Amino acid sequence: MQRDARKAAVSAYKKREEAVGIYAVRNAATGTVWVGKSLNLDAIENRLWFTLGLGSCTVKSLQLEWDRHGAAAFRLDVLERLEPEELPYIRDALLKERCLHWRTELSAQSV
Repeated sequence: MQRDARKAAVSAYKKREEAVGIYAVRNAATGTVWVGKSLNLDAIENRLWFTLGLGSCTVKSLQLEWDRHGAAAFRLDVLERLEPEELPYIRDALLKERCLHWRTELSAQSV
């Protein structure tokens, strides 16, 4: 009985729609903002904080400020969630367009 419930839960998890969209990382100590796009907004903060904590973030300016100010100075905000697109190339083009819009709007760097 529990095995069937577990299988059903795993199946439902795999079928869920992932939140696609644009996010901002903000350093409260300096006011610096970075904007990025993600196919999984629910997981992006954990991924970024993990790489920053290891010192392996590929965005050098973000890694330098993280090292200087620490995790407590940073927050991640979801700026925009996009509607699910069936065609990946349309989704990717829309993500690129909206990410550029937010970078310009916030005078932000790229993640």
